[in-house]
Amino acid sequence: MNVTVGQKATRSLTLTPQHVQTFAELTGDYNPLHFDEAFAAQTKFGRLVVQGGLTTGLLHALVAMDLPGPGTVFLSQNWKFTAPVYIGDTITAEAEILSVHLTKPVTQIQIRITRQTGETVLEGEAWCYTFIVG
Repeated sequence: MNVTVGQKATRSLTLTPQHVQTFAELTGDYNPLHFDEAFAAQTKFGRLVVQGGLTTGLLHALVAMDLPGPGTVFLSQNWKFTAPVYIGDTITAEAEILSVHLTKPVTQIQIRITRQTGETVLEGEAWCYTFIVG
């Protein structure tokens, strides 16, 4: 595992109605906040929002594919949603290595997701384990 403190990676995704529909089909999350425009308009969000799992799913891809990279899984997650993510938003997840365990393939990462306007929609930290094969 060749990661160092301060190393960063990002990954972006533009969320579409198809993402929301596919996520609902996979998980059963058909909350009217995601599908019923009239319902969503009456909430503090004012319009349709994507499922939180789509937002955090981008973090799973970032950690598993980019930093720390292939073979990595989350050990723990501590993050909070700071703003809704709307259909049509482009979100960018960023991970920064905060610490690397001296004897195990374990890293602590700072997490932040922003929308195209620069507004933070999720922030926190996580611990990851990277399986090393070979």
